[in-house]
Amino acid sequence: MGLFDKKFCGVCGGKIGLFGNRKLEDGNLCKDCAAKLSPWFSERRHSTLDEIKAQLAYREENKAAVAAFHTTRSLGRYYKVYLDEDARKFMVSSASNLSQANPDVLSYSQVTGCDLDIEEDRDEIKRQDANGNSVSYNPPRYEYSYDFYITIRVNHPYFDDMRFKLNTSRVETGERPMGAGGQSNWNFKQRGVLFGGAGMGVNDYHEFVQMGNEIKEALTQARQTVRDEVIAQAAPKKAVTCPWCGATTFPDASGCCEYCGGAVNA
Repeated sequence: MGLFDKKFCGVCGGKIGLFGNRKLEDGNLCKDCAAKLSPWFSERRHSTLDEIKAQLAYREENKAAVAAFHTTRSLGRYYKVYLDEDARKFMVSSASNLSQANPDVLSYSQVTGCDLDIEEDRDEIKRQDANGNSVSYNPPRYEYSYDFYITIRVNHPYFDDMRFKLNTSRVETGERPMGAGGQSNWNFKQRGVLFGGAGMGVNDYHEFVQMGNEIKEALTQARQTVRDEVIAQAAPKKAVTCPWCGATTFPDASGCCEYCGGAVNA
């Protein structure tokens, strides 16, 4: 087939425009069908048509999970982590219309880790010498800015992690005061002032660090709770004497005697 031959979507069968094709290992996908895939999925070009169809079927089923999702807590500002603490599920989205965005709904048990990454960028501040040339200070001086990323590692059939940025624009903290030997002696936790006329400043730095740590702690604790319960359920049961009927019993899941139904640990 030539470059400009007509192409058709392997999923919906629709004709694909000149710039609308999304290549698969063994076929083509239109941009409308591609838009229905998980936003965290990145292996489209290495996927077969059957694999894409299976994911799209899962994505259709996910709509019901979004509709049933009951948010009890949300964390974040632009990208938000939504928690359904009763159902032990969560989802991540930046959309205002969640039903339309159809964010993937995951169980706490699918979380394998969570990290906060702070990426620092620095721009050197220079001065003009007597000849009008731009030269470095001695020692060099810099202005600093930051981006804050959360990476949630998950056990999921279509993606391994969910990475998103907490801030929408870079957080500028201005110039750090320099100590002996040109080393920065600004401790963010101890200093609450701005240097170099910073725009967003140190307070925003602290806010995003706290935001990231809250997300990390919430998901880590949720996952640990699930793991502890699985371990407890797998532990060998011990026979006890029922205080009500005197029988030797293995308490059920509710902690009650298997014979008389009395609360063993009452």
